[in-house]
Amino acid sequence: MADATIVEAVKKAIEEGKKRGRKFRESVDLTINLKDVDMSLPKNRIQEEIPLPKGRGKPIKVAVFASGELALKAKEGDADLVITPEELQDLAEDKRKARKIAKEHDFFIADAGLMATIGKTLGVVLGPRGKMPKPVPPNMDPKGLIQGLKRTVRVRSKDKLTFHVPVGTVDMSPEDIAENIEAVLKRIEQKLERGRANIKSVYVKTTMGPAIRIF
Repeated sequence: MADATIVEAVKKAIEEGKKRGRKFRESVDLTINLKDVDMSLPKNRIQEEIPLPKGRGKPIKVAVFASGELALKAKEGDADLVITPEELQDLAEDKRKARKIAKEHDFFIADAGLMATIGKTLGVVLGPRGKMPKPVPPNMDPKGLIQGLKRTVRVRSKDKLTFHVPVGTVDMSPEDIAENIEAVLKRIEQKLERGRANIKSVYVKTTMGPAIRIF
């Protein structure tokens, strides 16, 4: 059962957001403010992919670089896009199209044998976005990985003490969103040297609504 304090904060954030009268389905985001952490040191920066127990509340797109059996299994496993080696070469020559695909897809996985080529041709596009593919063996069934990524959030603090994490959408229940928040906080605390003591404050808000403090 989700923490009551977090559930109440989520409820308030959603209610306050409704007062703005927005016409689209808003996301619910977490803002985490750290303290006493030297973010100039790369080892202290947060870069995690965290599965949300209740999912993202919206479609998450996964693209796969593969051919042959892996490509077929990826299509059967609900991949949103399968990119063959031939298409990869085309993308290398069409950076505009490559940037479009990088923007439209949240996660990438790839046949391990293609990783070197991807790094050389698309590293400049995918790398800065934190979207370099996860390598997988060509004989693997990627369905489980694809399904897992579709309920995962990427957390990147870079060199900032404050960063944001999507934890759901306003049409999810406050309890489900609260469970997602707990999962994110637990992972972040595990990455910090002093755990919860390195977190200054945490807020939850809808896309256009006011920030509501959790602690």
